[in-house]
Amino acid sequence: MSTENNTTVAATQPQMPPEAVILQIGFGALMTQALYVAAKLGIADLLVEKPLSVSELAAKTETQERALYRVIRSLSGIGIFQETEPKIISLTATAELLRSDVPNSMRNTAIFMGESWHWSVWGDMIYSVKTGKPAWAHVLSEDVFDYFNQNPEAAEIFNNTMTDMSKGTAPAIVEGYDFSDVNTLADIAGGHGYLLSQVLKANPNVNGILFDVPAVIEGADSLLQSEGIAERIEKVKGSFFESVPSADVYMMKHIIHDWDDERSVTILKNIHAAMNGDGKVLIIETVVPKGNVPHYSKLLDLEMLVSPGGVERTKEEFGDILAAAGFRLTGIIPTKSPMFIIEAVKA
Repeated sequence: MSTENNTTVAATQPQMPPEAVILQIGFGALMTQALYVAAKLGIADLLVEKPLSVSELAAKTETQERALYRVIRSLSGIGIFQETEPKIISLTATAELLRSDVPNSMRNTAIFMGESWHWSVWGDMIYSVKTGKPAWAHVLSEDVFDYFNQNPEAAEIFNNTMTDMSKGTAPAIVEGYDFSDVNTLADIAGGHGYLLSQVLKANPNVNGILFDVPAVIEGADSLLQSEGIAERIEKVKGSFFESVPSADVYMMKHIIHDWDDERSVTILKNIHAAMNGDGKVLIIETVVPKGNVPHYSKLLDLEMLVSPGGVERTKEEFGDILAAAGFRLTGIIPTKSPMFIIEAVKA
């Protein structure tokens, strides 16, 4: 949509009073927790076959009926669930995304957002603003990835969330970039390998390397086997701050944004040193737009601020860190998702 069209739409929409805007944002935290409760209790899964009464839902989830109703009522007011008759609850198109068994499920994401350890970090954003350091280590006494290494239940929620995000964006990435002439594609910090598996399934001539820390790699077998491409993927354990395996093309989704410029350049330099010939590096992330327009990247940037200490970047900022690592930015390719494919080659 053009800027002119955006301006026209904005001009024709009724404007909320300033006090209503502040209240809506301030109370947004309550809606995040209400969404978390519904996701954690699996309410959407219970409503798949038919609408249920609140008393039935409370019995199945071992919750207090009136309290549960108050949470569901608040979510129904914004289109998540629907009260079709007094205290009879059914799914809506939005609530379908809270099911655990749909391809584009966002249930794990909703759970991740509301878990107490994550919630407490958000609550101390002012520490990050005053110091420029991530609040995660300040609140939880460990850096985010060290925390996950020491807390397997939290790590599982995080890894499941990352897989859900990959499932949501993978089709757009596979469609948005031509991988057909790639010989060996390395997915750096590729988690359990969902995105890599989808690229390989769409490109039968491509072989893959899945690179991540040992604990993550050890959990990848089930997904790779279920996708039917395990024999085409070499699993490699390691740290990208030390070295990466050799490949023709390197892919990183939601990795560089976890780190400050100095550590991002270190990762990219290690890729530069290991890359075969005139290869490419593909950074799959959001790109922050200029101006005052609302954008997903600007909220995700706050998550990077308080959690790992990373940053969502503009086009110019991507160019700067790539140049510092010996690469030349060759293109920023939009996809049918919030993700862009930032392509670079050796300078």
